[in-house]
Amino acid sequence: MSSSALEVVSLAGEQAQLAKLMARYENVPLSYADACLVRLSETVPQSVVATLDADFKVYRRNGRQVIPLLTP
Repeated sequence: MSSSALEVVSLAGEQAQLAKLMARYENVPLSYADACLVRLSETVPQSVVATLDADFKVYRRNGRQVIPLLTP
């Protein structure tokens, strides 16, 4: 059987981490949705974020790691 390319992950209980991310990037527009994607990239290390948002080139996961991106 083939493995699924889609994984459903819950961010229940991650509000404190999301708030920290939003505080870290308060000078760069980091929406709640963007913070969720950054946090998901931290909790699912093999993930790649597909985005048109250029700000993701600035955001870092786990403090200093570049987030793998799929961009045009």
